[in-house]
Amino acid sequence: MVGKLLLRGMLVGLLSGILVFLFAHSFGEPLVDSAIAFEEKMAQAAGEAPEPEIVSRATQAGLGLFTAVIVYGAAAGGLFALAFSAIYGRAGPYSARTTSAMLGLGAFLVMSVIPDFKYPANPPAVGNPDTIGARTELYFILLLASIIALSLAFAVANNLTRKYGRWNAAIVASLLFIAIVAVIQSLMPPVNEVPETFSAVLLWRFRLASLCMHAILWASLGLGFGILAERLLEHRQSRRSFPSATR
Repeated sequence: MVGKLLLRGMLVGLLSGILVFLFAHSFGEPLVDSAIAFEEKMAQAAGEAPEPEIVSRATQAGLGLFTAVIVYGAAAGGLFALAFSAIYGRAGPYSARTTSAMLGLGAFLVMSVIPDFKYPANPPAVGNPDTIGARTELYFILLLASIIALSLAFAVANNLTRKYGRWNAAIVASLLFIAIVAVIQSLMPPVNEVPETFSAVLLWRFRLASLCMHAILWASLGLGFGILAERLLEHRQSRRSFPSATR
């Protein structure tokens, strides 16, 4: 059963990747072109020689982007299916569609919103190339901490449900999750490398487009996978009940 769910998760991930590509190619890449033009203008004003273009922008915005989002979508879909298999039936008396939708919302919150709130995405020409390693490390540390915080909140909610009810347990777990994330974010160092002359409108639009790409991915995974998983589980249940009904 896990293998069948994994296959469906990867399939939905591929389709989600196509949706992300269409959005990124239409709305994200023009912003990248504007940021690159700003970077080239700043380099020219500083008397620096233009850097050689190893991979053309057409390839980056076309085949390169398509390959990246498809691979990422399939991987995210596989992990999503495994996470669904681990929590289905343990998160409460919810249907497959509801569980998948909640998982998609949780993944979007933990994998995208919380890390981007502290370390938002930046277009080209923003950020010091010498600190990219440190910035990436901070981002993934916050990402891992968010996943741990959500897992802890989920465990607390399960333990409190029998005594205080599902609604009250969910409120306590949510407040605990928010408190943990707030403390972690306050302790982690800030990163502010945006040039003063960079367009604030362009920066805002790029970050919004980046967040929308993640929203499209996790929304399509949460809703699409829920449909396929529910059909699979209902079919399995009907096959189990059919022999007993004919006896």
